[in-house]
Amino acid sequence: MLENVAVVLLDGVHPFELGVVCEVFGLDRGDEGLPVYDFAVASAEGPTLTTHAGFTVGTEHGLERLETADLIAVPAGQTYVNREYPPELLDALRRAVARGARVLSVCSGAFVLAAAGLLDGKRCAVHWRHAEELARRYPRVLVEPDVLYVDEGPVITSAGTAAGIDACLHLVRLEHGPEVANAIARRMVVPPHRDGGQAQYIERPLPRSRCDTVGEVLVWMERHLDEEVTVEQLAERAHMSPRTFARRFQQETGTTPYRWILRQRVLLAQQLLEATDETMDAIAWRTGFGNAAALRHQFVRSLGTTPQAYRRTFKGPEAA
Repeated sequence: MLENVAVVLLDGVHPFELGVVCEVFGLDRGDEGLPVYDFAVASAEGPTLTTHAGFTVGTEHGLERLETADLIAVPAGQTYVNREYPPELLDALRRAVARGARVLSVCSGAFVLAAAGLLDGKRCAVHWRHAEELARRYPRVLVEPDVLYVDEGPVITSAGTAAGIDACLHLVRLEHGPEVANAIARRMVVPPHRDGGQAQYIERPLPRSRCDTVGEVLVWMERHLDEEVTVEQLAERAHMSPRTFARRFQQETGTTPYRWILRQRVLLAQQLLEATDETMDAIAWRTGFGNAAALRHQFVRSLGTTPQAYRRTFKGPEAA
């Protein structure tokens, strides 16, 4: 069970990526019945570090703090792409994985994990701007430049900024289940789950003045997964033509309305299978699939397993 979390910093750390890990794992939410982690920020380069935003960060912990951590997170940094890393840090990361700990990187933190050899032969995610350089510097790493995050056993890598939130919540979901992950997401006012394979960036630039034009529609869709809707109905809700809406939706989510809602329905079905004893027909109705046969068909297509087998994995053989 995940209990002890350490974030390790190098000079030039990005405050946002550091803040993501602190927000998910560093806050005491015990009064809400949520896990409380033994959390600390450790430095690989002395007690005081600079950030790329111009202020400093101080910590009393050095690399020794990593020796007891169940999870070591490496956030991004200003010069992480083209610098050398302290050998002591790389050794500590290797020892951590060898004893069974997880490591997680946000954005250019993947370069640190790659330098430690922890990504050799593994798929990994990184911000699309750094994907080519990561692949060039570490040819044994299988860089996937267009995904939000990749989970390769004890090593989890994520793309830039907000994708770090997705990776952290993914880990919480694995360790504590969907209800805990959803509760933390609600506190953070972020989506409870985005699939790691979702596109990390838009296909074409949008005007700088653009707001999240389909955001309200996404919220409505998520609240009405049990209803059949058409692109025309969604476009009307967004006050756009169907053609414009479909184009904007693809640009802002990296997928089509049909695929997005299908993925959300499967995710909801996963949560219900994990956390409830509802029948397959009831789950199919709540998730918009209509009947158990349709639920089974889409579940197998998406996850490669049946709903019954998935429930047994989380709830034991008696749940079949």
